[in-house]
Formats: sequence, structure tokens, C-alpha cells
Amino acid sequence: MRVKENCGIGRVWVRGSLFFKQEMELSLIGLQNAGKTSLVNVVATGGYSEDMIPTVGFNMRKVTKGNVTIKLWDLGGQPRFRSMWERYCRAVSAIVYVVDAADRDNLSISKSELHDLLSKTSLNGIPLLVLGNKIDKPEALSKQALTDQMELKSITDREVCCFMISCKNSTNIDSVIDWLVKHSKSKN
Repeated sequence: MRVKENCGIGRVWVRGSLFFKQEMELSLIGLQNAGKTSLVNVVATGGYSEDMIPTVGFNMRKVTKGNVTIKLWDLGGQPRFRSMWERYCRAVSAIVYVVDAADRDNLSISKSELHDLLSKTSLNGIPLLVLGNKIDKPEALSKQALTDQMELKSITDREVCCFMISCKNSTNIDSVIDWLVKHSKSKN
């Protein structure tokens, strides 16, 4: 499967659906210190803080962007919480998997956790958005290197999209929000 380059994002779609209330539910997962909580804060408030406290268990936050209300489940990435991931990923609009693109030492663990999660039949077909975070760091992988290292092209049972982001600098956050809005479902 080819990992989509632009993932079908377009502001025309957003403008075309102004009269419909959209809702979506997402699970943000990934190893500890990948930037999941930072992403939630940047999406919700536009603000970034260096001093984040690791998520214990999970946090839930609702964010409204235009006509879309997004319910974000921010799940802890420590080993003891990874068994919960599947439970919180069932029946969501998309799974958002955050990877620290500058943490090459943990990339194989991140890949293994992602592929183990996606092997669960209860998650078949749910779109996957992989975010390579911390591209502001000089040691961060390129999008192609992250795609290869995470073996994203081997995932063929769902839509897969990958963006390289920096929560710290808000790089590509608008593109992520556009992708999420595109995948929202009308609850009318």
C-alpha cells in the first residue's frame, strides 16, 4: 500500500460542509514522551509547554474546530498502559499514533507496539494517522525514513496517512486538523 502523500486534504471540503454539525472521536496513542499531550494542547489552545507531566492512564478532552467537535482520548504510553490501547481505539473515527521522530532508540519498540495493536480484529478498517513529532530536532528522521522504519507500507487493511509535525513550533498542525475534519462523521 502506498502511504498517502497529501492524504486528500483540502479546505474546500471544510467550507462545503458548514451547515452540518460534525463529531468525531479519536484515540491518541504512542510511546511515552512522544508528544501526545502536547499535541492535544496545541490543537485545543494553540499553546505549547516544555514542562509536560506524563499521562497516567488517560485524559479526555473535547475540542471544537469550526463545525467539528473532536473528542480526544490521550492515552498513556508507558508499558503498563499499552494493554488499554485497544479498548480505547474501538469504534473511533481514526487512530492517531504519535512517534518521537528524534528518538531512534525506541523506534523499533514503537513499530512493534503499532503493528501489534493493528493486528486486533476489533480495530479492522479504522483509519490510521501516524505523526512523526519533534521534527524541530536536528536528529529527527525524514518522512520517508519514518515511513520505512515503521513499515507503514505493509499496512494494507485501512487508510494510512503520515505527517511530520512539531508540536513545539506548531509545524503542520493545521494539516493534521484538516485531515481529522475530513474524517469526521455527521451525527445528524
